[in-house]
Amino acid sequence: MKVVPTIAELRKELAKARNTAFVPTMGNLHEGHLSLVRRARELAGPKGPVVTSIFVNRLQFAPHEDFDTYPRTFERDCELLRSAGCDIVFAPNEAELYPEPQGYKVQPPSELADILEGHFRPGFFTGVCTVVLKLFNCVQPASAVFGKKDYQQLMVIRRMVAQLALPLHIEAGETTRADDGLALSSRNGYLSEAERAEAVQLSRALADVKRALHNGERDIAALEKRAMNTLSVRGWKPDYVVVRRQVDLQPPQGGEPLVVLAAAKLGTTRLIDNVEV
Repeated sequence: MKVVPTIAELRKELAKARNTAFVPTMGNLHEGHLSLVRRARELAGPKGPVVTSIFVNRLQFAPHEDFDTYPRTFERDCELLRSAGCDIVFAPNEAELYPEPQGYKVQPPSELADILEGHFRPGFFTGVCTVVLKLFNCVQPASAVFGKKDYQQLMVIRRMVAQLALPLHIEAGETTRADDGLALSSRNGYLSEAERAEAVQLSRALADVKRALHNGERDIAALEKRAMNTLSVRGWKPDYVVVRRQVDLQPPQGGEPLVVLAAAKLGTTRLIDNVEV
């Protein structure tokens, strides 16, 4: 496995590559990331290289968010990536990826990017799309793997790839969970021991909504309110628990596949999760 810090060196390494599979990350890796890398290994086949990027992208952090304190565990990340079948770690610094202020940015459509996460984190998906498009241009992969845990992000990236006619396939990786059901996240490390024990209630709230839908309940607003209240009385500060259409994250109209999405703060840590119905 090679660690490559510059775009020029990356392009040299990939000049003759075919069927490159790519997994973009911000580092501080866990089993969820590694499952995406292993899926990329399958997509690339025996000869195609697997590239994983590690870059904490300033553009997607608001001024009050945790850019400066976001965990950076580069040496450990490289050990994990080597064991998961990664061939190249692309690890640019800010000066390499943003040699001048990034005046050109990708503005995703508001109906998808300004709801849910985009509502509570204005500009987030502009930062995500801008860095992902830039990374795609650096790596030029045949496929890229994104986790369903960041469901809205997956939808935004898929739409960008389709509308800009980018020549690559976006593969969705299933959410990896701890034994108790908590979705793995780099930010789980911020939780205290007591908060970690409580954190599973987020996935349980989603499961309750999914169960109610399967049992025929159709008052979506009541289900959402009940889930929000359940979290609130346990000390959470929920931003949203919503039922949306999988295809575009708009409110249900009847009969289409659904997804339940949630974001809530436990202590000082904000967690997100979702479950498809």
